[in-house]
Amino acid sequence: MSKTPQLEIPTDMRKMTEQSLEQVRTAINGYLQFFQRAVPGNVMGGSELSNKILGYAERNIASAFEFAQKLVQVRDIQDLPRLQTEFVQAQMQAMTEQAKDLSETATKAVTDSAKITTKGGLSS
Repeated sequence: MSKTPQLEIPTDMRKMTEQSLEQVRTAINGYLQFFQRAVPGNVMGGSELSNKILGYAERNIASAFEFAQKLVQVRDIQDLPRLQTEFVQAQMQAMTEQAKDLSETATKAVTDSAKITTKGGLSS
């Protein structure tokens, strides 16, 4: 019988990888906070759309880091394809839902903006 190959990542390398992941996470969180402060609420169809975009970006980044953390912890090489498949499927589902929600929110923002312009009348 063949035994499943075990994936042994040296402890030092695992720690270094985890530290690097944490540094990247900190940098990305700083960038997202900067983006949140720098983008006014009336850009891209209003604050609701901007908040959703930022929220989805944060969730997607968190999912990617969770996936990376799982990869660092893998002991059995056969877990790699399973983890990859689960991650890709979850991300595709999330992206589909996010695209639908963002589309609906943008459409609503445009419709609301058109209603305000129509009520206010056009000035020459």
